Amino acid sequence: MSFPQLGLSAEILRAVADQGYDTPTPIQLQAIPVILAGHDLMAAAQTGTGKTAGFTLPILQLLSERPVTGKRKPRVLVLTPTRELAAQVEESVKSYGCHLPLNSLAIFGGVSLVPQVRALKAGVDILVATPGRLLDHLGQRNVDLSGIEILVLDEADRMLDMGFIPDIRRIVALLPKQKQTLMFSATFSDEIRQLAAGFLDKPQRVEVASRNATADRIEQRVYHVDKARKRDLLIQLIKEHNWHQVLVFTRTKHGANALAEKLESAGIRSAAIHGNKSQGARTRALADFKSLKLNVLAATDIAARGLDIDQLPHVVNFDLPNVAEDYVHRIGRTARAGLSGSAVSLVCVDEHGLLRDIERLLKREIETVQVPGFEPDPSIRAEPIENGRRSGGHRPGGDRGNGAARKPQGRAGGAKPGAAKRQPMRSGR
Repeated sequence: MSFPQLGLSAEILRAVADQGYDTPTPIQLQAIPVILAGHDLMAAAQTGTGKTAGFTLPILQLLSERPVTGKRKPRVLVLTPTRELAAQVEESVKSYGCHLPLNSLAIFGGVSLVPQVRALKAGVDILVATPGRLLDHLGQRNVDLSGIEILVLDEADRMLDMGFIPDIRRIVALLPKQKQTLMFSATFSDEIRQLAAGFLDKPQRVEVASRNATADRIEQRVYHVDKARKRDLLIQLIKEHNWHQVLVFTRTKHGANALAEKLESAGIRSAAIHGNKSQGARTRALADFKSLKLNVLAATDIAARGLDIDQLPHVVNFDLPNVAEDYVHRIGRTARAGLSGSAVSLVCVDEHGLLRDIERLLKREIETVQVPGFEPDPSIRAEPIENGRRSGGHRPGGDRGNGAARKPQGRAGGAKPGAAKRQPMRSGR
């Protein structure tokens, strides 16, 4: 089926063509008709499946069919867990709605309230927001949500993990009871089903990827190496294989900074992105990485959630995540839009238990590669994993929380499956 067969207007089809797309993805094929029919929707879709267009296109269609007169106030609210995702969703709205008389705004923390207040007063049709910053505006009576017709909860599983659900409940309580609600999540976990039952009314269900499925096109490898030699091995891999664009995940903000500095000193253009960076610095680093002015972007899990980087060839787990499911989310940043990619994990003796958890989740062993000269020292014993917990305080710009996930420390020598339980934490407003 093609986009014209989905019932989209000529203006939207023109914008889709401008973006170079001609064939809908599976999530778009299934979600768009449901949304156009006015049903609530509970959709499970991994990153890179085209889910943003899956709700953006039909929302634009519905709004264009329902012109309003009088003062313009938000008719659609999209809630996202991170600043970067909010910016990217709103960018998609602008791209696909460029031939329509609709406007949009993304509001999030880390930047001044003043331009956002000015834009809200001028009138907005589609509002994309992180929960914390939206509550700031609501508290100051800068925004009126009484006209909301459609609510979208994007990456609901991440908002659940990051402790945003109480904020979302506060926001939803201010919305009209009669509205269409769309929930997108990477999985249909029991917690997500329970959450959906409280927000959605007789939803249609769409699922295009099995739980915790990883892309078949991702080449996954593990390099065993001592913790103190990880940076040197990464430098060798990047230079030897001429990797020009690498997203590297670290466990802590300090680790991201230290790694970026080490790579820079080795002549590899690098930057770090995490919760302690200003929004301007994060935006610049991401833009430079996308344009290949940087070769490496070192990121914490929270900062990297929602990043949409086309044609990203390499993901490196400099530190393994404490929760196995996060490994799937990390490596899903590559091999998008039908392309192939590689995922490399640098594993020290402290992380053997975390690796076993990941392999149990994947139901397979990951290929192991040993680089001569970087063989692990068998005399080194496993130690508890430092997790970089915060001591309190707020992010610049009124943010809650920090960029390092507040998760239990990994067990040395072998954690039991499921031992690492997720704990609520706040990310960016």
